[in-house]
Amino acid sequence: MKKSIWPLLLIFFVLGGLVILLVGKVILPPQPRPESVQAISENWAESAHADRESFTFNYWNEYEPPEIPAFCAKCHSAYGYLDYLGEDGSEAFVVDSSVPIGSVVTCQVCHNPSAHEKNETLFPSGVKIDIHGMSSNCAECHQGYSSGGDVTKAVATLPEDEVNENLEYISAHYKVDGALRFGADAMIGYQYPGKTYAGFFRHVPSFQNCTDCHDPHSLQVTPSDCATCHSVVTDYSNLHDIREAGRPDYDGDGNTTEGIHYEIATLHEALHDAIKAYSLEVAGQRLVYAFRYPYWVVDTNSNGVADPDEINYGNLYKNWTPRLVKAAYNFDLIVHSKGAFVHNPQYAIQLLYDTIEDLATVIDVDMSNMVRPD
Repeated sequence: MKKSIWPLLLIFFVLGGLVILLVGKVILPPQPRPESVQAISENWAESAHADRESFTFNYWNEYEPPEIPAFCAKCHSAYGYLDYLGEDGSEAFVVDSSVPIGSVVTCQVCHNPSAHEKNETLFPSGVKIDIHGMSSNCAECHQGYSSGGDVTKAVATLPEDEVNENLEYISAHYKVDGALRFGADAMIGYQYPGKTYAGFFRHVPSFQNCTDCHDPHSLQVTPSDCATCHSVVTDYSNLHDIREAGRPDYDGDGNTTEGIHYEIATLHEALHDAIKAYSLEVAGQRLVYAFRYPYWVVDTNSNGVADPDEINYGNLYKNWTPRLVKAAYNFDLIVHSKGAFVHNPQYAIQLLYDTIEDLATVIDVDMSNMVRPD
């Protein structure tokens, strides 16, 4: 009588299961536990997206009637972004009308069929770029509202160094890092003819998307994630110290170990000095940047800084030349890119260098030790 094979099969399956279990533990990385709804809600509640007291969501409260214009609604209202997506049944990529005040960036803004299926982003330059995942939505609002093309149109055919009463300061607006990340692909900066500019800034594969670095609900970054490649990082205090080995001294100050953030900051300051010198020597009236509305004002006492009594709409700078409009635009763009050092340092430095170089064609600026990135 033949012996039953069932005991052998049972042993085979048990041993096979143990092998799979052991191999799985060795080969497969531990899977993170999903956040609870409570944790997600708490993180969101502490974020800038949820700040109901923020100027970002309340600027229009005193309007008559109190509503947010269509031009602003996409990024300053839940109603506006849902309209932009076409979630209300309207045409996508456009806000059809003004919307009510009183909303913030709620869960529904990002968690709806249109946002989940979205795979391209429209930038102020008119360029559409394929971006998949939630980053496509992030970049829609973190892109400012102007581009280098707006500057080109404003100054076209005008003499570079003649004051023109029809010219005005052009602002990139703020929160521009979603566009700056794509550099020349999105054309957010004013790019000087004949120059080549860096496009999308590729990070390591595991940190390519907005939500790879920023928690999608708290919006915060985790410095320890950076420390894997950048050993200088221990916490938020030294994120600005990140620098890739072998990078040249872009700002020409002799320091080749400082974080790339400080290279950008020094070049930015040098551009401000060049703008102030140009405005006095060529445009006939010295301007200064106020770092808050209304931004560019007359430096009435010529002390090089915007004093409190100078920062008002009655003291707006008006002696704009085409060359000055270009320079002011790029300067302001970097002001509103708090993360240029990580989002696209090459592009930021190229814009700063080229703007200083352009001003140096008509005023005395020492650029002898500055270096432009390839």
